[in-house]
Amino acid sequence: MQLFENLLNDVPIPKFVKVNYQIIQNHIKNPADELCQAIQKRNILQKIKEGDSVCIACGSREIAHLSDIVRALVQEIKKYGGHPFIIPAMGSHGGSSAEGQREILLNFGLSEENVGAPIKATMETIYVGKSASGLEVRLDKYASEADWIIPVGRIKPHTAFHGIIESGIQKMITIGMGKQHGANICHSRGFGQMSKNIHEFAHTTLEHYPNINAIGIIENAYHETYKIIAFPHDTIEAEEPGYLEEARALMPKIPFKKVDAIFVDELGKNISGTGADPNIIGRSPVMGQWEPNADSIVMFDLTDESHGNVTGIGNADVTTMRVYKKFNMEATYPNNITSLVPKAAKIPPVMPNDKLAMKFGLKICFNADPKYGPKVVWLHNTLMMKRFWVSEGLIPEVELIHNLKIISEPQKITFNNDDNVVNWNWD
Repeated sequence: MQLFENLLNDVPIPKFVKVNYQIIQNHIKNPADELCQAIQKRNILQKIKEGDSVCIACGSREIAHLSDIVRALVQEIKKYGGHPFIIPAMGSHGGSSAEGQREILLNFGLSEENVGAPIKATMETIYVGKSASGLEVRLDKYASEADWIIPVGRIKPHTAFHGIIESGIQKMITIGMGKQHGANICHSRGFGQMSKNIHEFAHTTLEHYPNINAIGIIENAYHETYKIIAFPHDTIEAEEPGYLEEARALMPKIPFKKVDAIFVDELGKNISGTGADPNIIGRSPVMGQWEPNADSIVMFDLTDESHGNVTGIGNADVTTMRVYKKFNMEATYPNNITSLVPKAAKIPPVMPNDKLAMKFGLKICFNADPKYGPKVVWLHNTLMMKRFWVSEGLIPEVELIHNLKIISEPQKITFNNDDNVVNWNWD
């Protein structure tokens, strides 16, 4: 470690100011009530008969109030006499194992004790049919046996491809409920064909399973519930693209055309499919780089909810020993093998602590202004964009942006005895 300290000793770390990102957006104060209203409005449960089994499919993303929403859905299903259960709809995530996927749902508070329905997890799938392009379509075995299927998913722009269908209900039907087998087939022609494949696969499944209805969730820029939509079976394909565009308009972004560096406190599969959302950091192993065109990205930690899956660390230029020690090959590589994007898990240079990682990241900022210092944006994660920190070099630009407000004095970063950041306030 002394070697790295000597090599990076002359790299100064700037002071930072806290910024409030003022985006005026509505949010739902009681998502459970909103869900019940959405269900009643579209009557998606009215055909459930006494004793019917109802499969609720939930994914691997951290959705605000997910357990409250699922609990309310379970209660509504039971009012009609249905017997609900939950399945993990997450492709190859969770190390491509039933137990790993079950654990992800439990981490989201979706235990039977909390939401009132048991989890039934398997990686076994059944053959559904062929897509319009001739590819095999698969479906979770437990879902295929249910009287009714209700995927519950967040609709948003995807992190590795764009099209009329991205992340949302049809992707959940295709890749989530297709498990590793189905996800592998859908990814087989690369991300350039992904939106088309998802739509074709979902169409095939919906044709064969008229018992699929859905719950869609849109979040605002602050990771708050913005809208809940109940989709009757026949509306899913027609209506989802419009809601995707609504979600796209709500997406936050780093509001600068060019920065020298981005610091990210934590990446994680519960935050984004690629750990830190490329739509925000402006870098993707598939789509390249765009605004804010950072010369350097440093990622300091991995969420516990990721269970060692470091997919997305390949977007970083530098990381820490903390991330490296959490890295689990069996949790990570099935995801990369399935998605055909090994770059997403490529490990960048590893520094022993936060301080040296920062200095390494700053040293490779070749275009930093020698007068004002490096322009650095520091995020907690890409879901929490309401407040972030910027280096003093960005203060002149912040003052020109109407919806950014500086809410602190410049602060020097404090490190503990291990040279990791301590007491950094994100409130």
